[in-house]
Amino acid sequence: MRNTFQTARLVEPDVIRLIIFTDLLYERVQATLVVDHQHNVPLPVPKVISTSNLLIADYKLPAPLELGHSYALAIPSFPIIPLDVSEATTFPNFDLQYSYDGNDLGATYKEEATEWVVWAPLASSVTLKVKREKKGRWHYREMLREERGIYRLRLKGDYDGAYYTYLVINSELTTEAIDPYAKASGPNGEYSVVLNPKTFPALKRNPALPRLQNPTEAIIYEASVRDMTSDSHTDIEHKGKYLGLIEKNRKTTNGLPAGFDYLCSLGFTHLQLMPFYDFSTIDERHPESSYNWGYDPKQYFVPEGSYAIDVEDPLARLKECQTMIASFHEAGIRVTMDAVYNHVYEYQSSSFERIVPNYYFRRRKDGKIASTSGCGDDLASERPMVRKLIVDSAKWWIDQYDVDGFRFDLMGIIDVETLKIIEKYGKEKDPSFLVYGEGWNMGGEVPLPLGTMDNARLLPGFAYFNDIYREAGKDFLAANFSSFERLKFAYLGSSLEYSGIHPRFLDARQSLNYLECHDDKVLYDVLSDRRPDLGVESKCDLIKMGNALIALSFGIPFFHMGQEIGASKFGENNTHNKGDKYNRFSYRLLEERKDMYDYFKSLLSFRKKCRAFHFYDQRVIAPLVEYENLNGGLRIHLSDPQELRPYRELDFFFNVSENDLSYQLCYDHELVINRTGDVSGAHVKVENLLIPKHSFIAVALPLDEN
Repeated sequence: MRNTFQTARLVEPDVIRLIIFTDLLYERVQATLVVDHQHNVPLPVPKVISTSNLLIADYKLPAPLELGHSYALAIPSFPIIPLDVSEATTFPNFDLQYSYDGNDLGATYKEEATEWVVWAPLASSVTLKVKREKKGRWHYREMLREERGIYRLRLKGDYDGAYYTYLVINSELTTEAIDPYAKASGPNGEYSVVLNPKTFPALKRNPALPRLQNPTEAIIYEASVRDMTSDSHTDIEHKGKYLGLIEKNRKTTNGLPAGFDYLCSLGFTHLQLMPFYDFSTIDERHPESSYNWGYDPKQYFVPEGSYAIDVEDPLARLKECQTMIASFHEAGIRVTMDAVYNHVYEYQSSSFERIVPNYYFRRRKDGKIASTSGCGDDLASERPMVRKLIVDSAKWWIDQYDVDGFRFDLMGIIDVETLKIIEKYGKEKDPSFLVYGEGWNMGGEVPLPLGTMDNARLLPGFAYFNDIYREAGKDFLAANFSSFERLKFAYLGSSLEYSGIHPRFLDARQSLNYLECHDDKVLYDVLSDRRPDLGVESKCDLIKMGNALIALSFGIPFFHMGQEIGASKFGENNTHNKGDKYNRFSYRLLEERKDMYDYFKSLLSFRKKCRAFHFYDQRVIAPLVEYENLNGGLRIHLSDPQELRPYRELDFFFNVSENDLSYQLCYDHELVINRTGDVSGAHVKVENLLIPKHSFIAVALPLDEN
């Protein structure tokens, strides 16, 4: 009808609102509710508000409208108007009435039959679209609605590896969606795949993995499957792939270890892999044509297909991902998963919105979808079925792939209760399970405690990326001492009151100490900006000093891939989609800076041997540490014969100035880390110590000295 628009919405459980905009004259609205395309139910006389070209009519129903049926309004002189029921997800009792706690969502395979279960409480109909063979014909089978908005269908026969999607009718609109609970998938998430558990058994925990007594024994190294293997200066065969990351005996052009052997040689305990669940913006059939870090989730239970050798085989990505994790476990390295449960890439195209409109995503007060992160649309983790999805996904990665922890991306957007459930499950499986994340206070659309640093006391088992440490450390290395006292505060794990700065964490276990990660400017580029007077060698020396600072601080040390050799991103800050040139690990640079590589290994080795750095209780740390400001540097003195074995005292000297510094020690000390990082045990004795410019030196007083 020309110049006319009409819409009908369920605005309360028992109120339908009809809105008509028109330039035409209209008479009294006599509406009929059409149920399931066949039953006509007269509606009562509405409460009407009207103007010259607008009519709003509210129809009060005798009882709440029952979801799960097709509804439309029939009005004389107007076309049939579909009733939009999506606002029902906001009604006070919706979650109480419709949330489902069963463990059978998705496709459950048995040789004699497969059962599909999908939660779609608003839907009037759900149809399973399924075929058993890739070149076979699609079949359509209507699913049966049950209580709590569940649709279920059981088909006899062997559906191992069958392809399927759901056709869902919500408010008279039909959409096609993949299964949010699918455990296997076709390329680019084009369809879901039935998984036979016998063809993909769970990865068993490796008993040889060393157990952590506390989180501060962890040393975390952040890398990407693609970035760590894509450089052309190695003989890694499967570049950019899960299996490429675990190829043994691979070398750089000049014979240094590459890929798996390189990572194993560094000495860290935990490999934090950037997202390797299925993400949206890479064409899995042609991954070389685009680049993305993967902070744009698509499927939360399925590994990313672009990292698989054969993306057309739904099982390949699953098995190769599992094999990758198992290989690191065999080498004594734990794997933490970078998990993005705070947002998805784009809500309208997600299977969540297609199946249950207006449920999975937070909305702002003005009704718009919240995008607090600026990276996508916020998941409403506090809603029961969103929380269930997140928790079930985390459990799947723990149980099936044996991941050793989660790094929660933008954890400050996820509610505390959801995080605690995941932590509890992970630590029941493995007491060494590690949970940490970004606790930035980005604001929220819900009046619930979220996983911010302000709520660290509510999450005592979680560690947080410590931005005080990051910024104060950068200032210090750039010879800007404005944050000097904040650095001293952060060095102690940010859990002790120091220089008027109140504790940020309960203890040092909650402080994840770092100077760079994937989404900030790397340290080399920061120094290039702040100290343009410095040459390459000086910047590399300062980065070595920064790595020493992190390695020998109280808390959990975190290093970004390439930080150990002073890698640059050519001044770029956020390279999430800027290609391999900016993001890949440079093995040519490794060859040029082998001294930095050796130095880094020595730092991690020393931290492991010196158990004092595993302490986290502020009552133990406080009497252990003294500071002394130097002219252009800092001395950190640790003294406790019981806690520093085999040393009585340790002294760390950091010289960020342009001049050499000298320091008179009271006794002869052993030089335990020199400028090149040598900790070979040569035990050179020194009393008059020279600390060259831009260098870190560690000396110790052994227990048998006076």
